Amino acid sequence: MTMKTIKTQTCKQLLETFYAEPRLTKVEKLAFSGVGNRDVYNITAPFRYDGEEVILGRVEERDSEFSQVFFFTRVNQVWSPRVHTHTYNLQDPCKTVIKGELIIGGVEVITAEDDPGRIVSWVTQFYRGFHIDSLCHFSSGPGTMKDIRLIELADGRIGIFTRPQGARGGRGQIGFTIIDSLEELNEQTFMNAEMFQDQFVPEEWGGANEAHLLKNGHLGVLGHIACFDEAGNKHYYSMVFSINPETCEKTPIKIIAARSDFPRGPGKRPDLEDVIFSGGLIRSGNGRAVLSVGVSDAEAYQIEIPDPFMAYES
Repeated sequence: MTMKTIKTQTCKQLLETFYAEPRLTKVEKLAFSGVGNRDVYNITAPFRYDGEEVILGRVEERDSEFSQVFFFTRVNQVWSPRVHTHTYNLQDPCKTVIKGELIIGGVEVITAEDDPGRIVSWVTQFYRGFHIDSLCHFSSGPGTMKDIRLIELADGRIGIFTRPQGARGGRGQIGFTIIDSLEELNEQTFMNAEMFQDQFVPEEWGGANEAHLLKNGHLGVLGHIACFDEAGNKHYYSMVFSINPETCEKTPIKIIAARSDFPRGPGKRPDLEDVIFSGGLIRSGNGRAVLSVGVSDAEAYQIEIPDPFMAYES
């Protein structure tokens, strides 16, 4: 696969464009019950299952990184844990459907053998099944690789977005590859994915959070771009781009939401105040879309915005 080079822009440059384009938004904070005093954030977009609307969310104590992923259903505008449903000791859930089968992913933290409270690595785990109540583990990502996402392509093959770090990917780059079936999904598949070289400057990073199959067969990618400031605080923004899976030609990154879109509220830590984490996007079909996000690693919101993928389908 050949990669067409595009001009890399920093978070600051992308934000200047973002703030220069006025847009109409509608913001809603999600309410949760049944989880005690724990926070729920980094949610997926809602999806229909067995006649109910369902989301997955990261459930966590404010002072801890050890979280669980719950399935939630909504009654009277309040999201509660789905009855008799397994929870997973994972962070940052994701969801897709491939050949009618539900695919759930999340990040498992790995702790030190001599100190169970110290996180030393993490691994993305994947589960599959036709029913929420009977999902089976079927694949694991490489150590320290978050933001692995799967998408069924127009021809039935499976696109895979990866996020290598370290010697190969720096603070985090996005990679892409295609396989014929889920049975080919293994650690080597993730490691061998072609890495995009031109999306983030070396000091910044990003990842894919959800992929959408567009009308023209291209993929609309919802993700995040992030950076540190001089004080070591993190800044995360929701972004999109599109990619032709056959040629890997892609559009430049565009920011679609920032922390400033949402009311002031609690944060997990001071350095995470300016953080939103893209969870999923529902396209309404009328030129609008609803974006689900985690905010400041403590709250969950939905925001209605102009459909960011429409331009990629023309």
